[in-house]
Amino acid sequence: MQKIIKTLCAALITCFTLLPLSACKSESSGGMKTLRINEVTHSVFYAPMYLAESLGYFESENIKIDLSNGGGADKVMSAVLSGDADIGFCGPEAALYVLIGGSTDVPTVFGQLTKRDGSFLVSRTPQPNFQWSDLQGKEILAGRKGGVPAMTFEYVLNEYGLQDGVNVDLNYDVAFNLMVSAFEAGTADYCTMFDPTAYEYEASGKGYVVASVGEASGEVPYTCFMAKRSWLQKNSEYAEGFLRAVTKAVKYVNDTDSAIVAPYLTKYFEGISEQSIAASIDRYKAIDAWRTELSMTEDSFNRLQDIIENAGELSRRASLNELADNSYAEKVYAEIYE
Repeated sequence: MQKIIKTLCAALITCFTLLPLSACKSESSGGMKTLRINEVTHSVFYAPMYLAESLGYFESENIKIDLSNGGGADKVMSAVLSGDADIGFCGPEAALYVLIGGSTDVPTVFGQLTKRDGSFLVSRTPQPNFQWSDLQGKEILAGRKGGVPAMTFEYVLNEYGLQDGVNVDLNYDVAFNLMVSAFEAGTADYCTMFDPTAYEYEASGKGYVVASVGEASGEVPYTCFMAKRSWLQKNSEYAEGFLRAVTKAVKYVNDTDSAIVAPYLTKYFEGISEQSIAASIDRYKAIDAWRTELSMTEDSFNRLQDIIENAGELSRRASLNELADNSYAEKVYAEIYE
């Protein structure tokens, strides 16, 4: 974890060095406030964020979204610290590492979208009666070591008596965004994938979804919106408006048939059919993937720290209020639901 902390802190120093040039600020466009969002990966798992744009909820808040794909929580956090992104969308462990590293401008989690792992375990062969014990002696592509996907998966395995390097082999050598191609090329016996990738992979006959990692792991603050405290202090109305739009989108997707929702998402998933998108939404609804109030609970944050400790990546625990500010999420939830 020390290497991760050093990398993130170096990015923060770079931001301060370049501050006069970039000012680490977003531009306004046509009277709209442009918010630069760097997401950890691109998935139907994050459907409410895309729907907030597609349905015009961001526009109604006078917000325009500039979305980029970081390809990993460490890269998302580096973008936030350097000022290349206003808001990072990734696992809160990235901000926790910066907090532990002693930064004076720790990114604050001001909203939580997903409340459990969104990945599915994909096998090369059909296993209709899959048991976690079936992984004994197998190699699994699990993601980047130190990232929430990999740590959550390891936590689940440990709950079933499986230990990396003892009776199962977790492959951390392949970058998160290259795992599927590596699996297709023959690496490992199993691979974790998000939808719609997992659904499409199975539909094409290349593999078989045998389990939901999120169902096995329980609730954790899996993917969150975070920004530097200095940015939040200057842009609190836009942070609130951003969460208001996403909260409305969560309500919409939960209240609406997935076949009706899917057409609003096709432009975000080029080459993916409406059928695949709708099926992916249904799978995420089935595991209760999204928070309705985009706040982080103490219990889920403590479970996350249990998971990180279990992976040997946490040098000290933190309190919820050191990392998160739930006031934005609580306020917009009260407006929309009450």
